[in-house]
Amino acid sequence: MKFRYLGKSGLLVSELTLGTMTFGAAGWGCDAKEAHAIIAAYLEAGGNMIDTADVYAKGETESIIGAYMPSMKRDEIILASKCNFPFGVSPNGVGSSRKHIVCSVEASLRRLKTDYLDIYYLHRPDPSVPAEEIMETLDILVRQGKILYPACSNLPAWRIMLDNAAAKSRGTSGFACGQYMYNLVDRNCEQEIIPAMVHQGIGFLCWSPLAGGMLTGKYDVAADVPKGSRFDFRKNLDIPRFWTEQGRRVAKGFIDAAKEAGVPPAKLAIAWLLSKEYVSSVILGAKTVQQLSGSLEASGFELADDLRAKLDALSEPAKNYLWSFNEETNDQFRARGKLFPGAIIC
Repeated sequence: MKFRYLGKSGLLVSELTLGTMTFGAAGWGCDAKEAHAIIAAYLEAGGNMIDTADVYAKGETESIIGAYMPSMKRDEIILASKCNFPFGVSPNGVGSSRKHIVCSVEASLRRLKTDYLDIYYLHRPDPSVPAEEIMETLDILVRQGKILYPACSNLPAWRIMLDNAAAKSRGTSGFACGQYMYNLVDRNCEQEIIPAMVHQGIGFLCWSPLAGGMLTGKYDVAADVPKGSRFDFRKNLDIPRFWTEQGRRVAKGFIDAAKEAGVPPAKLAIAWLLSKEYVSSVILGAKTVQQLSGSLEASGFELADDLRAKLDALSEPAKNYLWSFNEETNDQFRARGKLFPGAIIC
């Protein structure tokens, strides 16, 4: 397993992170026994970062990880969780208010059977709470030693900048990292999210690297969604995200390219992400040890320049006016001289 720095935090993380949304997920995930076997296999492969969230399986995912905590060397792993989505029926059991964040951290610590979380994410934006209150709350938790690094997920670029500015006004460093959906099917993060995070020195993690399984080759993307599949079970989420005309076109071209290159599709899809210098880590989900083992093979795999260029071209997203205009502008300034690292445009 190779390691990368998490933005400018100085924290070294394995380039493959274990995602745990499948743990305890009824209907499409795995039970505690298999989950513990997956954790063991991941750690044995040299991985050091485990990602979860309070809402995964309504808290059961964190409890499953907590049950395995005595078998792990706590100081050697990086444990991350999240809050914001509704949890319970309380009117204050949602969002990024100080009360909800603090209560969520305490509950996650109990379920995970640990004294602190290495990384703590705002799972989504909350327009009802001022940035100053949110970042002050995270700073208080850092000072208490309950979390080490504040982080974000699913925030728009302008909100990342706003929240970071609020943190810096308090003399704190702001977000250490952020995680977003990013894969060959959906590259929209390249428009504003990734440039903003690179400029701020925020580590970038990718979730759903296989586009819900479309990039594994197990689906006939020319046909309808298979009955009983993950896409069928999560049709309200995954079909609009991935099983679109564009998604199916990219997936088909990608699978053909993987066959031609003689590389397993899942390995190639993850390797494409790892070829991007702004990617700190790729989050892997698995419901069996066998699934995880196949994905772990991507660590250290060197993607040839011609193959990467081919994948870039076949997955090129449709770009709106502002995206195209700014890329042309950036190219003009690049031609004048080398830009400073924080000005990297993806």
